Amino acid sequence: MKGKILVTGGTGFIGSHTVVELQKAGHEVVIVDNLSNSSADVVDNIEKVSGIRPAFEKLDCTNLDAMKGLFEKHKGINAIIHFAASKAVGESVEKPLLYYRNNIVSLINLLELMPKYAVEGIVFSSSCTVYGQPDKLPVTEEAPIKKAESPYGNTKQINEEIIRDTVASGSPIKSILLRYFNPIGAHPSALLGELPLGVPCNLIPYLTQTALGLRKILNVFGGDYNTPDGSCIRDYINVVDLAKAHVFAIARIFENKQKEKVEVFNIGTGQGLSVLELIHTFEKATGVKLNYKIVDRRPGDIEQVWADPSKANNELGWKAETTIEDTLRSAWNWQKELRKRGIQ
Repeated sequence: MKGKILVTGGTGFIGSHTVVELQKAGHEVVIVDNLSNSSADVVDNIEKVSGIRPAFEKLDCTNLDAMKGLFEKHKGINAIIHFAASKAVGESVEKPLLYYRNNIVSLINLLELMPKYAVEGIVFSSSCTVYGQPDKLPVTEEAPIKKAESPYGNTKQINEEIIRDTVASGSPIKSILLRYFNPIGAHPSALLGELPLGVPCNLIPYLTQTALGLRKILNVFGGDYNTPDGSCIRDYINVVDLAKAHVFAIARIFENKQKEKVEVFNIGTGQGLSVLELIHTFEKATGVKLNYKIVDRRPGDIEQVWADPSKANNELGWKAETTIEDTLRSAWNWQKELRKRGIQ
């Protein structure tokens, strides 16, 4: 079944790549985004990549009346993929109320409106941060949810609970929670990628900006963790691979293949890579040397985490396919393209 999909935060990093994959799969897409961490010209680039221009509404998902208006205007929405959220761990520690308001109210509004407009299902953009520092690695979906290390992580935990409670109350909706590990890279066309406004909070855009000379030095937060080289270990997943997981999730909802009304899948590669390993891999893949230094640990960071993606591989039918070298080259090509376009 092909459907009409509302993608919140659809001009963002993961959202824009997902819109392209949804359109390639034959779905009609409506994007809503308040452009707080993206720009409207992303819609132009989605059209260049996919050949299809998605509908776009500049709205804030925390505004219930505005969202009602969107559902009235774009009738027949079958499912929602909910990306719209503030997402920087460090910033969430400094501005917790901003994160709780933005990330939680937006979801509540959607869940309230879904039954009124006969929206069948919602795919929620969750995070491996819900696991905290896991007792066992790699992490399976059965791993216990631990006390969040940051307000950002806590909003993901709370939102998962809100979805479960809403479905358990008898609301006629289905949900798939995708727990991402660390999305990086860019579209192979170099027309879509990660473009944070201001100083990047995520590693890869800061790394590529440093490689280009826009930043003087890349800080590696912590060199004394209990890992082989002392730096944090993460599971870095290509953003296009991640985007495709959402297409599989939508198909699972539409084809009534869910075993439960709320399902959880880890979306990762199954491989852990330290920050220093990532830096050295980038240098080898691109031939560009990076200026970096090890500094103090950052509040809210966990030591090491990587996925056991076997449930997503076996039940969802999805698998990460892109190599880390190709992923890092795509991020570098995107950064160089931004320079050509005069954006950075």
